Amino acid sequence: MAPAASPVHAGPVPPGFCRDAACGARSAAAIYRGLTGWWPAEVSIHDDDDFDAHVFASLIAVAASEGGAVHLRLGLSAAELKRLVGRRFPGATILLRPDDGETVPHDDEVAMVHDLLRAYASRDDEDARWLAAMVARRAVEPNHLWEDLGLRDRGELTRLLQRHFGALAAKNTRNMRWKRFFYRTMCETDGFVMCATPVCSHCADFEACFGEETGESRLARARRDAPPPLS
Repeated sequence: MAPAASPVHAGPVPPGFCRDAACGARSAAAIYRGLTGWWPAEVSIHDDDDFDAHVFASLIAVAASEGGAVHLRLGLSAAELKRLVGRRFPGATILLRPDDGETVPHDDEVAMVHDLLRAYASRDDEDARWLAAMVARRAVEPNHLWEDLGLRDRGELTRLLQRHFGALAAKNTRNMRWKRFFYRTMCETDGFVMCATPVCSHCADFEACFGEETGESRLARARRDAPPPLS
């Protein structure tokens, strides 16, 4: 990914958040392009640093399109989001509302996923700390986890986890859905099991754990569904 010399905003993008779904459809992909200089479907991520920039841009874009305070939807403090944007996307318009100084509320479920990821972080650096917080927060959203991270497919989520939380990713030997895998791992750590059947293939929840995770990414849908620009 060749970062833009200065961010190029494609059409009007609200300053950090959208108030309704129509706004989100117009702005999610445009926010990503404003951060990176590329549309999500066009970006090359062969290089690891380019991939990381793609992940952070995807997270910010999808969170900013949903409405409300962006940092709260990412599980970060306002200061952490400012630092992230400043380091990864220098020159970008900061994606915060003026009243975004509020503290991220505590959520036990988010905290447990966060602690799991931090325990398996491949490195103790800012990227890993930010990603642990953001993945944990987005894991409580209702869609496939890769969708709620704004990524293009499940393979990108797998690469993210292998790169930044490698020891945890290596434990998913049966390619279980990642969100389900997080919860199973936490339950087993506490001595619980998620299914009474000892063989997964005989479990009533097999599809919920191992079914396909296909579909169109949220950013792709946002760009496709966006109304044509005014002439």
